[in-house]
Amino acid sequence: MFEISEKKSLNPTVTLMKINAPKVARKCEPGQFIILRTDDEGERIPLTIADYDREAGTVTIIFQIVGATTEKLNHMEVGDCVHDFVGPLGRATETEGLKKVAVIGGGVGCAIAYPVAKKLHELGVEVHSVVGFRNKDLVILEDEFRKVSTKFVLMSDDGSTGEKGLVTDALKKLIESGEKYDRVITIGPLIMMKFVCQLTKNYDIPTVASMNPIMIDGTGMCGGCRLTVGGETKFACVDGPEFDGHLIDFDEAIARGSMYRPYERKTHEDTCNLFREVENNG
Repeated sequence: MFEISEKKSLNPTVTLMKINAPKVARKCEPGQFIILRTDDEGERIPLTIADYDREAGTVTIIFQIVGATTEKLNHMEVGDCVHDFVGPLGRATETEGLKKVAVIGGGVGCAIAYPVAKKLHELGVEVHSVVGFRNKDLVILEDEFRKVSTKFVLMSDDGSTGEKGLVTDALKKLIESGEKYDRVITIGPLIMMKFVCQLTKNYDIPTVASMNPIMIDGTGMCGGCRLTVGGETKFACVDGPEFDGHLIDFDEAIARGSMYRPYERKTHEDTCNLFREVENNG
């Protein structure tokens, strides 16, 4: 059992938790993920490692409340234990030889982008971070990004915070101002990553996209997380989650990712109703 040592709401739909998991904390690196179950009958869900403290033996996860399991997880409190917390899984972000990198995060994907930016900063890499949100109420980890970024650009769709526009607008502006990047790393909604990769391809800038499709076992056995990369089938859990963004078939990934959305929405609503019933009955 893995105890929750800290819980914090980052915005109305995104929660941060620190989990006591010393063996995972000892080995994990930015870019990797864990798979957890809230209880012995729960579904397995992948969550990217947002941070870790090897000395304290804790792993930080940040999740958006979108389905039944994340709703259940959000109802757990400090002192409660999640049943399974397996990892680290996947390949860590490759950092060797990099001197200047643009990290592009969108929405809750910023929880994945932050540890990557932090690691690069610790290695002495010049980090330019561009993060985007729909509006100011959804912003997460702004202060954390500022601390590890040589340049930091905050974007919002409605202009309620930072600059109005998309992350691609800010990235294009940086590139055209003369910034030369060894690599762009993009993490966020699939549609955002697709357009980031299209932009960087025009400028011939190597680009990595972090993919988090539907996963079940996390070992490559089930095939649920398959993607097409450069015309070949890859599995995000063992071959990724990071891939060459210029080779990913984003249209296929977007279509597959939306297959279970109606079911996810229904199970989330059912779970919310169950919790309301319990609360109303005392």
